Amino acid sequence: MDPLQTAVNPDIPSIARVYDYMLGGKDNFAADRAVGDQLFALNPDARAATLENRAVLVRAIRYLAAERGITQFLDIGSGLPTQQNVHQAAQAINPDARVVYVDNDPIVLAHGRALLAENDKTVVIQADMRDPASILTDPQVSAMLDFDKPVAVILCGVLHHLDDAEHPRGVVTSFMDRMPAGSHVFITHFARTGPNSEIAERILIAGIGSGRFRTAQEIEELFDGYSLAEPGVVFVPQWRPEEPIEGELEDWQRLLMGGLAEKP
Repeated sequence: MDPLQTAVNPDIPSIARVYDYMLGGKDNFAADRAVGDQLFALNPDARAATLENRAVLVRAIRYLAAERGITQFLDIGSGLPTQQNVHQAAQAINPDARVVYVDNDPIVLAHGRALLAENDKTVVIQADMRDPASILTDPQVSAMLDFDKPVAVILCGVLHHLDDAEHPRGVVTSFMDRMPAGSHVFITHFARTGPNSEIAERILIAGIGSGRFRTAQEIEELFDGYSLAEPGVVFVPQWRPEEPIEGELEDWQRLLMGGLAEKP
């Protein structure tokens, strides 16, 4: 039997597959779609928010590669491949950019390896962000990334799946402590902004089993000790948008906050 089949339980929702469904992908099961449908019922624009989270990731990668000269990227909780992945955005600017994808879903591993079979500057591993040491000491990671040179650590839409007892700030610190000065960390996180966000939080926890939406102050605290780039921690549509945003943000645009910071 294919070991992938034995590792995947289609009856238990997966973070990667729920997001895949919300992005309009096909690599998901009924249990994943059930969670996504509850979020769509709460906010019909939830897909737009999910797409915006991908768009801000691409903007961040382009900024890091083009303006900060970053050539190494560690994408934690990368999810299933979609349009404009990290390696595509980075290598379009610098073909020598190196990327490591990390996810705990075996389906991500299978799809990632197929996608990257002919890309010798990118690798995908199966691991959990709750165990940074296993990621940082993985032979494939060590072979791909030079930790004596700056690395961009990407935690896009993943830390809100950790309970407080799982110490999301400690996860950030564990990765960044291993990185040299000049490294960056990019984080997006579901924001606690009102009644709808609290309902969405309950839906995700019931479906996936853990996590917490956090206030703007709590999200800012994830960057403590690092130098935040302008415009700081903001709602993701406001982070270096390609076109100016006019007027008030809509509810769906206030679901996620994010920021980028440099290790001094």
